Amino acid sequence: MTVSVLVLVGSSVDEFHCDLSRVYAGGFLDAFGGDPAYRFEVAFVSPGGLWSFPGGIDAASVAAAHQMSLTQAVEVISSWHFDVMVPQMFCLPGMTTYRSLFDLLGVPYVGNGPDVMAMTADKARARAVVAAAGVAVPDGVVVRCGENVEVDLPVVVKPVDSDNSMGVTLVRESDRLTSAVSEALTYSSAALVESYIELGREVRCGIIERGGELICLPLEEYAVESIRTSADKLNRTSNGDLYLVAKEQTKAWMVDVSDPITEKVWAAARSCYRALGCRHYGLFDFRIDPDGEPWFLEAGLYCSYSPSSVLAVMASAAGIAVDELFAHSLDELLVKELSS
Repeated sequence: MTVSVLVLVGSSVDEFHCDLSRVYAGGFLDAFGGDPAYRFEVAFVSPGGLWSFPGGIDAASVAAAHQMSLTQAVEVISSWHFDVMVPQMFCLPGMTTYRSLFDLLGVPYVGNGPDVMAMTADKARARAVVAAAGVAVPDGVVVRCGENVEVDLPVVVKPVDSDNSMGVTLVRESDRLTSAVSEALTYSSAALVESYIELGREVRCGIIERGGELICLPLEEYAVESIRTSADKLNRTSNGDLYLVAKEQTKAWMVDVSDPITEKVWAAARSCYRALGCRHYGLFDFRIDPDGEPWFLEAGLYCSYSPSSVLAVMASAAGIAVDELFAHSLDELLVKELSS
């Protein structure tokens, strides 16, 4: 049986998120495009919200494709009867509104639902939920435009709902706090000001779910001097193409499962997964203090099923190939759809 897959790519917000979507979706399509078990179609959402169904995700293919309204796109999608949708949109509407659309259309998709994505996109809400579940989080306060903030330094100031470390600043001196908050507010309507956890290490933990069992994957550790910034994650080539700095071996590496921090982080990550109501998979960032205790920073509930995707890299370190990871997610999803 061939599984018909709609790959949702692009962004209604801006070209940056379109490029980011292309990076991850391209890796997925390169890895699976020749697999006879799947039939792929691409739906591309352009800035402004117009849709198209191009033969590829390169700029030329997208430019040549006929653009249409949401109403017209819904008619096309409904007529094609897809088995599953793979979301490859990383802007906030892509994580929430567009996933809700496919819930309405009755097309199942891998990954977390729009309610969970909306909650975890708001760093303040996510940390409140996991803190209530007993996971350690740094002290923090949310600040909006025009509000004063009085906190003990040092602190990390970040946009409350922005990704890729845009607008994140470590503040050690009081005269830098106002400008750091202003910088964060250029990316969001609110800033999260949280206590700086002195660095021991910084790691990310991935979890996949199999039949209700939470399987923790080997941790990925990041090279950090103080905090991670956007320059540690993304950059552009001389031609302007976006690429993932964080995949360079000097920036990130896998942690041996015998490392003493692993079990502590796994336990905290399981609590995060359950508290946030995740499904299929989850990714959680932790700061490890000098005493070896993990502190939750944020949840990044993404998996593109590209070989370079963080969850796929972690799974590979556990002996799970990316095609197996994707097939298992489909099994989990489609079995539940059939039983509901």
